[in-house]
Amino acid sequence: MMVSARDGITRRAALAGTATLAGLLPARKPLAAGLPDIGRLLTPVSPPTEPPDIAFSGADGVEHRLSAFRGRGMVINFWATWCAPCVAEMPSLAALALALAPHDIAVMPLSSDRGGAEVVANWYRTHGVSGLPVLLDPKGNGARAFASRGIPTTVVINRQGLLCARLEGAADWGQEKAAALLRRLIES
Repeated sequence: MMVSARDGITRRAALAGTATLAGLLPARKPLAAGLPDIGRLLTPVSPPTEPPDIAFSGADGVEHRLSAFRGRGMVINFWATWCAPCVAEMPSLAALALALAPHDIAVMPLSSDRGGAEVVANWYRTHGVSGLPVLLDPKGNGARAFASRGIPTTVVINRQGLLCARLEGAADWGQEKAAALLRRLIES
């Protein structure tokens, strides 16, 4: 169906409506078991580089900057509720967040959903995902700043505040070896 501006619906409104509807879809079976191991997909950035100081917002609408997290390890995942590969990896990303929390490593899923925090929060509830913050990058500015070619894309920032690895595509983040590999990268 073609929608034009003269029909009173803009492309932005149509996309926002789609993102909102995706949050209402029934829960799917977690698919992370069928995803590739991160060890084969994670690409080291050598030498590590200064990441862009992107801005994103929390569920409360308050803007945050990446630089505020300097000194902590960070695993930043650009995703959306309407992205099938993102949906498949999200439960394993929640497991990773749980494994890395005691090591002061933040797992930060930045959603590009334009429907706002409630869309992401509803999606988490519907899919039984817990332990992840609702963080928003609705215009994809953060993903673009990291030269992401699509979603999901994950970037790893070490304790020195440098981009040290990236992965484009979905992966199984829930394996113990994934957490161990990320801890080694972030601590080095």
